[in-house]
Amino acid sequence: MNEEVMRIEDVLHLTNADMQQVNQHLTSQLNSQVVLINQIAHYIINNGGKRLRPVIMMLLAKALDYKGKQHINLAAVVEMIHTATLLHDDVVDESDMRRGEKTSHEIWGNAASVLVGDFLYSKSFRMMVTADSMEVMAVMSKATNTISEGEVQQLLNIGNQSLTEKDYYQIIANKTAKLFEAACELVAIISEVNSNHRQKLAQYGLLLGTAFQIADDVLDYTADDDALGKNIGDDFNEGKLTLPLIYILNKGPEQHKQSVSDALNNPSETDFMSLRQLVNNSGAIEYTLQQAKLKAEQAKTCLSALPDSKAKQALQFLCDYTWQRNI
Repeated sequence: MNEEVMRIEDVLHLTNADMQQVNQHLTSQLNSQVVLINQIAHYIINNGGKRLRPVIMMLLAKALDYKGKQHINLAAVVEMIHTATLLHDDVVDESDMRRGEKTSHEIWGNAASVLVGDFLYSKSFRMMVTADSMEVMAVMSKATNTISEGEVQQLLNIGNQSLTEKDYYQIIANKTAKLFEAACELVAIISEVNSNHRQKLAQYGLLLGTAFQIADDVLDYTADDDALGKNIGDDFNEGKLTLPLIYILNKGPEQHKQSVSDALNNPSETDFMSLRQLVNNSGAIEYTLQQAKLKAEQAKTCLSALPDSKAKQALQFLCDYTWQRNI
């Protein structure tokens, strides 16, 4: 190891060859005789971000010295399931922008987006079968079920000002972190590590995914539209109580509590930029990032059994990146 992994670009360079295979496999699996399915699926896949979950899987495969090819297929499966959840999320949330582009339902409508999301879910399970592993099927079927539960939990708690920090962590564990956890566990399964190591790697994914989502919730109050790739204030306008607002409602001064409560009661009449300034001046952002950092540091400890390698360095680096990123 002559060079340390210090930037996200280093991570992407390290996984570039494998990720090209993942992207090629994804594209080859998206072929359908129904033209609309091809259009929507390719649109959202091609507008994908850094593909963090598959990148983590490529790194873990390197760190575990996995010699097969099944990690390519399973990474495509994970990305396809993630894409399906985005299609459904954007319809439920009525979002009009994601990653700087129009959401699919803005272009093709709600019904088409939901149905193509269903296609991606079913396609991912067909791809999963080729792994010929009941353990893989068990992990992914449980993960997709948990993600759906998380979506419903979040929907049921829209505007709920009594939402606790514990409730918030449960929702993001189910809705976001579960797929990170499953992605890591899949690589552990195909690499045939022992049960204790498998559990640690799955825990790494869960904690990393939690840190990622906590930091993502901060960006709604700190980033700008262009950097974020979506409209700032979307979470607030949708009535989602994320950790910055939960912190103020639980620990802020009475005046701040009242201001946030009034804003949540009348989101359409709220000046979001004024609310954003209040949040940034309240200590809520610092507290929230502290919690993200804590989860990320816990994730690092789960990698202790991995032998030293550049891939391990990259996995450790991602722990810091998740909560320090600006987008």
